[in-house]
Amino acid sequence: MKFLAKALTLAVGVLTAGPALADPTALDLMHKYDQIMGPENFDAVTRMTAHRDDGTERGYKMQVLKKGDDKFRITFREPAAVVGQELLRQGDNLWVYMPNLKRGVRLANRDSFQGGDFNNADVLRVKYEADYDGTSSADGDAWVLELKAKNSNASYDKVKIWMKKADMLPVKGEYYTASGKLLRKAEFSDVKNFDGIVRPGKITMRNMLATQRWSVMSWESLNTKVNPPATKFVLDDLGK
Repeated sequence: MKFLAKALTLAVGVLTAGPALADPTALDLMHKYDQIMGPENFDAVTRMTAHRDDGTERGYKMQVLKKGDDKFRITFREPAAVVGQELLRQGDNLWVYMPNLKRGVRLANRDSFQGGDFNNADVLRVKYEADYDGTSSADGDAWVLELKAKNSNASYDKVKIWMKKADMLPVKGEYYTASGKLLRKAEFSDVKNFDGIVRPGKITMRNMLATQRWSVMSWESLNTKVNPPATKFVLDDLGK
């Protein structure tokens, strides 16, 4: 009888415990990263400081406007030398507006952003689901998302992102060429609550080809309760 009672107790425990939660898929992790780092619409103020090989620094203050998955507009506020310059992404097209030329000039996704260690697509395109196929695995208290580019709009050919299991926030990244050469390493830090959006407030991007260089991108504000008009993301509106 005692044995039967114990067996029944164990059986009831198994039945009531419920199914174990499944590990997130690569698609789950990509979707979460995109939600955290690139909300659908936002108006933000950011700063980038580029640390150069010769020990000098160059700082920029920007207003960043995003609408949907593929519309970005960046307006430079500092320093005086770049005030009036703007960057526009519309779909797969990317331009810089030069006030002295009164027109936009085409840019490439993988070109350096303002001479720093982020590239243009790092800043003006945050949509891993659109640009990559991925696999996922566990590494201690983090999930590891390994990505391979599926189109030329991707920032890099291969990417690895570590995201904490506890809250799915990214903590570090590695960025590679198609041959497997490591180009950049990122550190995500200074987690902040931006009016309900909890995310890293700073990314430090280290150049692995020129190790005396690195750049820091930080967010001073992030407002996701906006719906900017589509007219803000056309070439004819730049410079106005």
